[in-house]
Amino acid sequence: MFRVIPAVDLKDGKCVQLQQGKEDAVLVSLENPVEVAEMWVKKGARVLHVIDLSGAFGGRLRHEDIILEIRRRVKAEIQVGGGIRDTSVIKGLISAGIDRVIIGTMAVEKIEEVKTLASKYPGRIMVAIDSRKDKVVVRGWKEETAFTPVELARLYEDCDVSLLYTNVDVEGLMRGAAIEKVREVVEGTSLPVYVAGGITTRKDVEKIKKVGAAGVVIGSALYTGKVSLEELLELEED
Repeated sequence: MFRVIPAVDLKDGKCVQLQQGKEDAVLVSLENPVEVAEMWVKKGARVLHVIDLSGAFGGRLRHEDIILEIRRRVKAEIQVGGGIRDTSVIKGLISAGIDRVIIGTMAVEKIEEVKTLASKYPGRIMVAIDSRKDKVVVRGWKEETAFTPVELARLYEDCDVSLLYTNVDVEGLMRGAAIEKVREVVEGTSLPVYVAGGITTRKDVEKIKKVGAAGVVIGSALYTGKVSLEELLELEED
């Protein structure tokens, strides 16, 4: 299977795209995130990637109302992340119909708790592997951990989870994905790996698909018109 997944990033009630995950480096800002989500689904997206950036920076979900409104309004799978560091919040999102909950900081700091959630909700947990200079970073990409991306991935190989690998070094720059880094992670684990960060062209997506990833999450390049969703959807496979 291979999926092309548009990003709907939320900050201060708007749909934004940031460069390098920096709060003040706003590349795109749109007023109505729900309408943006509906637009991507109308264009053919079967999965949406909804991230609460305000939550990621603040350490707790801030845009649950918008997220749940998107859930009500669109007929597509939705994966949600951003500052989700509490089991009760994860359970609430899943019971509200969110298909996958993306866990980053908690997946490093509370490994056994996340594994328990993964066994309770098979296929509904996505572990975020955010990497800067080959080390996993947490807490809104601000703190470096001792893990390499592959080391963290392998901790979860006994679970029914998927992985979201984001290379922070190239994220939001629209200069292309770091394909060799993607290959290391995809080939280093038996789990399905979705890829984000730096994806700018159809060729980037083709290369990522070729190395065996399960899909891509794409943001800035879609919002700035560098590439169209329609042309990328041609690469999807069931």
